[in-house]
Amino acid sequence: MRATVTDAPAKAPAKPVRWLRLLAWLVLLVVLLVLPLYLGSEWLKAGQWMMTGAVGAIGLTMLVGQAGQLSLAHAFFLLAGGTTYTVLASGTEDGRVIGFGVDPLLSLLAAVAFTAVLGLAFAPVSGRLRGIYLGVASLSLVFLGLFLGQSTERLTGGTSTGRTPAPFELFGFTFDSSGSLVILGVPFRQAERMWYLYLALTVIAFVLARGAVNSRVGRSWRAVRDHEPAAAAMGVNVARAKAGAFAVSSAYAGLAGVMTVLWFDILKPDENEFGTYGINVSIAYLAMVIIGGLGSIGGALVGALVVFGLPQVLSLYSTQLGIFTGSGEGAFTPILVSTFVYGAAIILVVLFEPGGLAAIGRRITGSLHRERKKEGTSR
Repeated sequence: MRATVTDAPAKAPAKPVRWLRLLAWLVLLVVLLVLPLYLGSEWLKAGQWMMTGAVGAIGLTMLVGQAGQLSLAHAFFLLAGGTTYTVLASGTEDGRVIGFGVDPLLSLLAAVAFTAVLGLAFAPVSGRLRGIYLGVASLSLVFLGLFLGQSTERLTGGTSTGRTPAPFELFGFTFDSSGSLVILGVPFRQAERMWYLYLALTVIAFVLARGAVNSRVGRSWRAVRDHEPAAAAMGVNVARAKAGAFAVSSAYAGLAGVMTVLWFDILKPDENEFGTYGINVSIAYLAMVIIGGLGSIGGALVGALVVFGLPQVLSLYSTQLGIFTGSGEGAFTPILVSTFVYGAAIILVVLFEPGGLAAIGRRITGSLHRERKKEGTSR
């Protein structure tokens, strides 16, 4: 009997549409490169947080959308990546915590590799469960991370004080305020330098993800997602494909964890299950994937812009306009308002556009291509 795989990948877009997309990406990259020349440090800081979310969301959308595995463990791998980088790159701080003083770049790569190994260690579970059962099982890792963060004070610094990560350094160039650097009359301090570091990491993560999705690895993920028995009949190693998807997603989360501790300039484990590495963060990353469109790499960027960007923008504008500045129980804060907004966005996506914002973008570009085709035919 012949095995088939349903929901085959869409046919490659026509050349004009492909070139138009490439041009749009290049224009966006140029805009992002010149933004530090015009924006203040607070806006650059907000943009760095959005890029942190984008890297983590790219990893999760490959796991959930491409490989069809539900995971709520992203926060655990964020903590693991941030802790690994801080322990390796930082010093001992008078013996209070453990530190090795390794080169920051090597520490970052080691953090990514270590979280990938942790993802592989979860493979026996992810290979046997699917759907909501896998999601619940992965959620247990968040509580494990909460326990380890609180109990391993020699590594994390504890919930009361935490510990400061070593500033990132690349070939002798430090990404802090030290030294004098002026470009086109604009002094490049920590915010400007970190902007380019985060932009480079995001671009690398995006390019690698697109390559993986369009390669044989991505095709095996989609085959397993669509129909496991059919994928196995066609020669796909189902267990290996699932394990690889979880490892890749965990590695991306580890990189986002390094970006998180560098953004906060502190590694501080949570005191309860709702914090920087808690359940709320795992749900936020899942919201990015759903809003952007399951499996869409570009959609993950837009999802991060909505979920992580909106609170930052509202916080900056609320102080200027005097809105959402309340405090205490029941007050409308920027974070609360943002939660309502992206919660409503998830409901609207599920009800009216299950493909997310990426599907809307594909529909628009498809209609433009059809209009161009009609014009060419009429001539």
